[in-house]
Amino acid sequence: MNRKLFLALVVLGLGSFVFTSCAKYPQAEVDATNLTIQEAVTAGAEMYLHEEFVAMQDSMNAVMVSLEEEKSKFFKNFDSQIAQLTTVTTMATDLKAKTLVRIEELKVEIQTLITETQALVDTNKVLVQTAPKGKEGKSALEAIKGEIEVIEASLAEVNTMFASGELLATIDKAKAAKEKAAAINEELNTVIAKFQGKKK
Repeated sequence: MNRKLFLALVVLGLGSFVFTSCAKYPQAEVDATNLTIQEAVTAGAEMYLHEEFVAMQDSMNAVMVSLEEEKSKFFKNFDSQIAQLTTVTTMATDLKAKTLVRIEELKVEIQTLITETQALVDTNKVLVQTAPKGKEGKSALEAIKGEIEVIEASLAEVNTMFASGELLATIDKAKAAKEKAAAINEELNTVIAKFQGKKK
């Protein structure tokens, strides 16, 4: 073989060897994925879709471990990790969108709870006026009036919390208020029905 040709092939081989062994760390892809994850965090994914957020973070952590392992090798090839980063980026993008939908769902649910609870409170106030007021009945009705006032105070807090964006805490408090109002409504209706039954 021609000596010059042989040397040229050796040089090309070495060049290919160096190129393969020094594959570039995919920092741009890592940064892009982290940016998308941060957008999901900003949207509230960690709070509103916690389990899915943790799964996404676990996936990213696994990719980072794999990247470090590949980085330590003499012959580096980051193709697999780049594909995994693309998958995590898609997960983060989807999670952000789902978080925004979940937030809107919570807002609607809270507003519905507030409306339904207020309606129960208004009905209970009317029922208190028509409930029997015997010796025992009078003290029981005073206690119920006190409970209705507590529910009204809770509703005021719910509205304040809702306005400040504390959706998860707000919905828990709203549900508790509605349950209490519904329990009082059932109690009053039962007492009134029994009283009317005796009158017949």
